[in-house]
Parts: sequence; C-alpha cells; structure tokens
Amino acid sequence: MARILAIDLGQKRTGIATTDPLQIIATALDTVPTHTLLPFLKAYMAKEPTETIVVGLPIDTQGQPSALFAKAKALMATLAKLYPAVSILPHDERFTSVMAKQTILASGIGKMARRDKAMYDKVSATIILQSYLEERSYKRPQ
Repeated sequence: MARILAIDLGQKRTGIATTDPLQIIATALDTVPTHTLLPFLKAYMAKEPTETIVVGLPIDTQGQPSALFAKAKALMATLAKLYPAVSILPHDERFTSVMAKQTILASGIGKMARRDKAMYDKVSATIILQSYLEERSYKRPQ
C-alpha cells in the first residue's frame, strides 16, 4: 500500500505527517518552511509511494473560512495538477493547534523543547492525519 500524507499549512512553516505503508499509524514527518513545501513533497514522493494527501482546511470556531483558507484551497489545486494520480482531500483542522499544545504538554517534553514552534506544526499535521484515518475507518463498510 502507498502512504497517506497530511499537511498543516501555515504562513511561515508547514507541518507534515505520514502513515506507515499499511496506513495504520499517523506519524509526524517534518516541518518545512512553507515556501519549500512543493520541493519537499516532490523529493518525498519520489521515494515513497503516496496515494492520498490530506490538507487541513483552516476554519474558525464559527465554521467560517479563516485567513489561510484560500491558500489551502490553492495548494490543493496545485497538488491536484502536479500529482493527478494522488487523491487530494480537504480535512477540517479546527482545534488541532489546541490539541497539539495539550498533547505536547502531556508528553512531558521539557519547557525549552516546547519553545520549538516547528514541533507544534508536526503534531498538528499528525492530529489531522489521525482524525482523517479515524473518519475513514467509520465510512468503510464492515
């Protein structure tokens, strides 16, 4: 099986998570500067078969598109053109930043390490991917 990637798009940094080849476990992959995202994906996908890319859609708590919503949609359109054989799917990313912060705090990571904002982006991407995997498992026929 091919992997599934998840992207947590940000203004400066973008978090990326991936599954194992069996698509069971979501794992943080990397955080890259947003302007280097496409070259990073090209290099990664040349090495690892990927069947789906899940892009977190930034929606506010009232269900309205946030400032990065248009950029996330534009990224999805670009990815669809670059990788026509790969499914490019949106996924609601509401509250992933809050959940990432709670997860990092609960993990016992030291105060100095918690200052690394790139860690939050990777963890947010992992939460988006895990949420997608759980949602997908509910939709599969038993």
